[in-house]
Amino acid sequence: MLKNESIGYFDAPVPENMNLVEEINKLRKEKNAVILAHYYQTGDIQDIADFVGDSLALAQWAEKTTADILIMCGVHFMGETAKILCPNKKVLVPDLNAGCSLADSCPAVDFEKFVKDHPGYTVISYVNTSAAVKAVTDIVVTSTNAKQIVESLPEDEKIIFGPDRNLGNYINSITGRNMLLWDGACHVHEEFSLEKILDLKKQYPEAEVIAHPECKKVVLTVSDFVGSTAALLKHTIQSDKKQFIVATESGVIHEMRKKSPDKEFIPAPPNDSTCACNECNFMRLNTMKKLYNCLKYEMPEIFVDETVQMKALVPIKRMLEISKKLGL
Repeated sequence: MLKNESIGYFDAPVPENMNLVEEINKLRKEKNAVILAHYYQTGDIQDIADFVGDSLALAQWAEKTTADILIMCGVHFMGETAKILCPNKKVLVPDLNAGCSLADSCPAVDFEKFVKDHPGYTVISYVNTSAAVKAVTDIVVTSTNAKQIVESLPEDEKIIFGPDRNLGNYINSITGRNMLLWDGACHVHEEFSLEKILDLKKQYPEAEVIAHPECKKVVLTVSDFVGSTAALLKHTIQSDKKQFIVATESGVIHEMRKKSPDKEFIPAPPNDSTCACNECNFMRLNTMKKLYNCLKYEMPEIFVDETVQMKALVPIKRMLEISKKLGL
């Protein structure tokens, strides 16, 4: 039980003078726990994590860890994915309220009806979905492997792709496929302002515009490079360019600066004129204090219905197997 179930995390007092880094390090060693963090987490959480990655890398890491406790510093569906892959491990998240607007845009009941209304289609679901949606899916994908997995299927395969319409449209455009798309989107990537990106390009004429494929087509059209979070990071490391306008959640800029301290990274702004960068309010619900309490009290814990877990495991495993075969 949570101390306060209505707030979604264990709200125990933490002394102001506590060295959270030292205490978290001590606790995870005592409990044989590992901390996984997504690139969209705050820098302090990324720095203390045992592994930082995108959705594909986190799933791959969760599958092979030998730890007894796995703490997923990301959003709720990432914790579910880890639990599906590791049903016998204790999987924790610092705050159960860390949801996902993209996952929320695809209710399982509605998506299941959509699938039943289109028989004969192979169902591909983005990893940014609930366990219940994955349970009615044939193959799960991430932005890192979506193109390759779609291309691994016969050219005449009828495919349903959900829930991100922007990613689906992008995959259609670069593969020549005509997948049937669910009409969902990520609120962060939907909000980038084309006008402000173009203004930044005038201010930084030598900068490359790099964007995540969850962005709208108009943003992708003006981008010099489009790729998953991990691909964007890799590109900035390998590129000869010294300035980048980054059109994805700004948390990844922390790792970009660590890997390329000699380069400048400018967050692409959203339409909201009061903000200079674009942050996921769900990702930012996780904090060092919540992480400490999560590890100390071993809650909140992620649970997945056993029947759903068994069904959802099949498409996730298929994704991991295809990714391994393709060298991703």
